[in-house]
Amino acid sequence: MAQPTGMNGPRKLYVKSYGCQMNVYDSRRMADTLAPEGFVETTQIEDADLVILNTCHIREKAADKVYSELGRIRQMKDAAAREGRNITIGVAGCIAQAEGEEILRREKAVDIVVGPQSYHRLPQLLERAKRFGRAIDTEFPVEDKFDALAQPSKDSIRARGVTAFVTVQEGCDKFCTFCVVPYTRGAEMSRPVAKIVDEAERLADAGVREITLIGQNVNAYHGEGTDGRTWGLGRLLAQIAEIPGIARLRYSTSHPNDIDDALIEAHRDLPAVMPHLHLPVQSGSDRILAAMNRRHTRADYFRAIERLRDAQPGITFTSDFIIGFPGETEQDFRDTMSLAADVRFVSAYSFKYSPRPGTPAADMSEQVPEEIKSERLLELQASIDNIQAAFNRDCVGQTFDVLFEKEGRKPGQTVGRSVNLQPVHVDAVIAPGTILPVRVDTLHAYSLFGALADTSVPRHQNEALAMAGV
Repeated sequence: MAQPTGMNGPRKLYVKSYGCQMNVYDSRRMADTLAPEGFVETTQIEDADLVILNTCHIREKAADKVYSELGRIRQMKDAAAREGRNITIGVAGCIAQAEGEEILRREKAVDIVVGPQSYHRLPQLLERAKRFGRAIDTEFPVEDKFDALAQPSKDSIRARGVTAFVTVQEGCDKFCTFCVVPYTRGAEMSRPVAKIVDEAERLADAGVREITLIGQNVNAYHGEGTDGRTWGLGRLLAQIAEIPGIARLRYSTSHPNDIDDALIEAHRDLPAVMPHLHLPVQSGSDRILAAMNRRHTRADYFRAIERLRDAQPGITFTSDFIIGFPGETEQDFRDTMSLAADVRFVSAYSFKYSPRPGTPAADMSEQVPEEIKSERLLELQASIDNIQAAFNRDCVGQTFDVLFEKEGRKPGQTVGRSVNLQPVHVDAVIAPGTILPVRVDTLHAYSLFGALADTSVPRHQNEALAMAGV
């Protein structure tokens, strides 16, 4: 396909991501796939020749929000057409997978619809749309999409910063009754270890210091290892930890049932594995967990937390909660409140239950009234916010290492992240990718402010807090 050019040079691509980290990763790989076709990314939608909305179908009215956005883009497309400039509009991701032809029917301005398993075919879809007016691909392809994706250039990796996501697993076989992921992303599929390591090595070579391994159910990873055997996530983490330049490793999102011995050992033995984990629980009530088909109990979740804390003292947790699931009683909600208080999550994503068409929970009786869901959500989030605020206050006066990422808002300031992903601001010019110990002096909202510490022995934040008795 010939490289397309706009009126003033290469055509510009604008991608807007909704939802999870997987979508952020997918959006970046879309840009990498289209770069050989002559597209360059822009952060200004008004400048774009190709606009792609990479959608998420998890939350209520997600599709309505996308159609509303498409209405605004249609007006922009019509205005550009009057000036003699063509804008191509694509809808990608989980809403594209779920709604397919309906999107083309409802919004005539859309040119391309592509599901999350097919975006490596974007160049071909653009050609089809050019020839036939519109194009759609929401199949689950037989080939591995990762084999077909163009690799990002070193310059493009550097432009994205010193942290990066790497997809290691896609899809989910759990079939929680509230979730559309098994229907939009398909069955679990794990990438081979060699391909993941190759991608991680290229990222490290371009200056990436922190990698987050991602998947819909990442700790169910079961990819082909370099020895021909099946490897789990713990062994994969150990392999990536050996790559020169990679200082920090994370993974998300996990399921409590898939925390095996090897993963516990990775937390215990690998300094690169951060002592901070996102471990969704959704509810603290056994009755609601069963209705959700989560396949674990409240006690199972506590056992997983205890094993991880035994392996890595000071580890902190974040989680997901769904409030007002069908049939949730006041006692069920109290069970959730007590679980959150006992674990002491340093933050959480809490949502009111919203029916997703095609999921079993959408047809359940005893839907909880909206006003009750709202009241419960506010109470839970206030409790977790208080725990987070107390944790942040306890950081003041402590010294821990920070991965610096970018310039701050004011001249001479650099911003980095703690091991718990807190923003840390220092009044010093520090090269991105540098890890240095910082003494925290003050707290503003959710950000920490401090100065470089006079020490040659940096340590993890959580180790510092544990030593201080926090």
